[in-house]
Amino acid sequence: MKKPKILIIGSARWGKDSLAEIWAKEFELKYKSSSQAASEIFIFDTLKYKYGYLTPEECFDDRINHREEWFNLISEYNINDKSRLAKEILRYNDCYVGMRSNYEIMACKAQNLFDYTIWVDASKRLPKEPETSFQITQDVADIIVDNNTTFEEFNKKALELGQFLFVDKDRFIL
Repeated sequence: MKKPKILIIGSARWGKDSLAEIWAKEFELKYKSSSQAASEIFIFDTLKYKYGYLTPEECFDDRINHREEWFNLISEYNINDKSRLAKEILRYNDCYVGMRSNYEIMACKAQNLFDYTIWVDASKRLPKEPETSFQITQDVADIIVDNNTTFEEFNKKALELGQFLFVDKDRFIL
């Protein structure tokens, strides 16, 4: 069965990668984060001398210290096609984790690149990221996953939603 194409969004450290990791383990979802893909494709080459990075992984691991710079570099990469990075990621993956630009998400939605856009929300326990590095709002999401309690609760929600999206997607029971 073909997996749906998924976009997972939300502010930094809100659980986007955790959601994708749970689905990868339980439902064999293939995913890539925007930062990981961008590091491998072009950001490492752009920043390696500026910060002394030796590998794309080292560059990726330091991204939290340069969020605005990464946002600007990805925006530049997508200047002629706002969906460029998304298309690169979706060539080999079912899920894109961590888009940051409102322009990019609108371009992707206009092209129907994703079947579902999922917002992970941890706003009651962690601050929202500044607009200089994250401009998307929750109203563009099809599904909102609350991550404001325990990891156990989040994991349970992730498994239930994954079951619906990847196994029982033709059956909706209330």
